[in-house]
Amino acid sequence: MTMKRICVIDGQGGGIGSAVIRRLKELLAENVEIVALGTNAIATAQMLKAKANRGASGENAIVRTVRQVDVIIGPLGIVMANAMMGEVTPKMAEAIASCPARKFLIPLSQENVEIAGLTPAPLPHLIESLIRDGLKIS
Repeated sequence: MTMKRICVIDGQGGGIGSAVIRRLKELLAENVEIVALGTNAIATAQMLKAKANRGASGENAIVRTVRQVDVIIGPLGIVMANAMMGEVTPKMAEAIASCPARKFLIPLSQENVEIAGLTPAPLPHLIESLIRDGLKIS
């Protein structure tokens, strides 16, 4: 069985990505390779502190790396051009949205975007749901 490559993408302070990586590491230990991709160096550094296996920052790193992973996890904004206060470039959003990897988007509010029918939940609950129901890890 080949090791799954999970890419966690985050921006700004990297708090969401760090929380996801910590939980994945608790449950999967070394059974997956976790690649942290930050829209900026601070986000990447925080995700590396959370024990991602590798990390990189910026548009080119994101555009190139998302083509080589099995799963992408990140906040909803990673597929929206100019989200996260402009940190997600149109090239980043297009590369993420159009790559063949399975995507698990955390539905946190973005500027002027609401998801109809979604019941708000705290971030830890969203992460548990993503891992338990989406990735099917218990």
